[in-house]
Amino acid sequence: MNDQHDCDDRHGQCDPNDPNQQSRQSQQSLKIKELARAVRGPVFLPGAEGYDEERSGAQTGLRHRPAVIVGADGADDVRVAVEFARDHRLPVAVQATGHGMSVAAGGGVLISTRRMSGVRVDAGARTAWLEAGVRWERVVPEAARHGLAPLNGSAPHVGAVAYTLGGGLGLLSRQFGYAADLVRTIEVVTADARLRRITADSDPDLFWALLGGRDNFGVVTGLEIGLLPVTRLYGGGLYFDADLVEDVFQSYLRWTRTVPEEMSSSLAVLRLPDVPQIPEPIRGRRVIHVRIAYTGGPADGERLLAPLRAVGPRLTDTVEDMPYTACGTIHNDPSRPMAWTGDNVLLSDLDAPAVRTVLALTGPDAPVPCIVELRHLGGALARKPATANAVGHRDAQYLLGVLSPLGDDFGLDAVQPVHRRLIEALAPWSAGRNLNFMGFGENATAERVRSAYDPDDYRRLTELKAVFDPANTFRLNYNVPAAGSGSPAGV
Repeated sequence: MNDQHDCDDRHGQCDPNDPNQQSRQSQQSLKIKELARAVRGPVFLPGAEGYDEERSGAQTGLRHRPAVIVGADGADDVRVAVEFARDHRLPVAVQATGHGMSVAAGGGVLISTRRMSGVRVDAGARTAWLEAGVRWERVVPEAARHGLAPLNGSAPHVGAVAYTLGGGLGLLSRQFGYAADLVRTIEVVTADARLRRITADSDPDLFWALLGGRDNFGVVTGLEIGLLPVTRLYGGGLYFDADLVEDVFQSYLRWTRTVPEEMSSSLAVLRLPDVPQIPEPIRGRRVIHVRIAYTGGPADGERLLAPLRAVGPRLTDTVEDMPYTACGTIHNDPSRPMAWTGDNVLLSDLDAPAVRTVLALTGPDAPVPCIVELRHLGGALARKPATANAVGHRDAQYLLGVLSPLGDDFGLDAVQPVHRRLIEALAPWSAGRNLNFMGFGENATAERVRSAYDPDDYRRLTELKAVFDPANTFRLNYNVPAAGSGSPAGV
């Protein structure tokens, strides 16, 4: 079964009067009807109404082209879809919001989890149950009703489960660690089409591999996560004009070496669009944006931020005491779908000449537009969690990411060499990559995926892949090949 429905037009071999082809198409139609009857959610085929909308996500630079889409309405729909794929030897891809897409599925089964958007909070246990497709914009306010907060990321519209399975570097991570570190229970459909509910005690290997190994070991239908007693932040952004970019960047590096774990922060160098939605002081300008999330009191926050504010005048300064439910305004990440790709490197350190190199390679004279981001790591991120997982390179001090839009003027062929030169220039400080911040194209290759893990952990992941998914059913996002398979990742 494929996109041609067993009829290969590309080679002139499609004869609608061929009885063998008619028989195959009839059998395929019966199988799809059986699948549709077995699930509660909708099933879409290429060309059908709703197919294009269902396969589309936040990343418009890639679009899945599956032979069939199952719009899962619950965990049992996912189980049925994986069983169908197993019985027909088809690969499986999963999509909630599409932010973490690395490979476009051509053929096979796409399981869309966007309808699985429930969240349940147990205030007494300080936990939340997240269904596979729920976004942080639903989880944060629900937790806040009970005086609690999750370890969410900067963008409210990102899917919570895939973010967590990739590690989850969030707004409070320097104080509390990766989102994966707070996972208590995982509900997952494995390649044998079994729906399992597992913990670190019941299934230590599979639990370890899923937290950091992402899509490689099954389709996660739900997570139980720990919540934190956080209700407010001293947070927001400091925006400086282009002529202060290097001064602010260098000052920020020095400043990060002095702040407590309660201070999580990052910066971004970017040109903001000239659109009405952007406030007038920063609209259409190249700026450096320092993002602040501090769980201490406002007076201490003011004192800690004084060295950065002293660098020079701010175009806008939005840092203030805020309810945690407003945390999405700190980064103000755009929510509209767009075409982009990026890369990242985890750094052991960074010095002044390296900063100048970064700015030269990605600044206004770069051949393609670049957004550069630096996130301060360390603190709880560097400590081993109470329950081990596969999240790699915990000793890194910073994450540097680069992102570029794609379009008619700048395609992958133009963008990827610019990103590659930047990452190569930072090789002396490189400690690897972060899986959640990889783009697509050459960034999804086996070498790049391997770089997201410590060597022993990657070896263990390949061994566990051979145990839990020997047929490589789950291979369409940042793939880890099974040990001894010789299969290239990302294919």
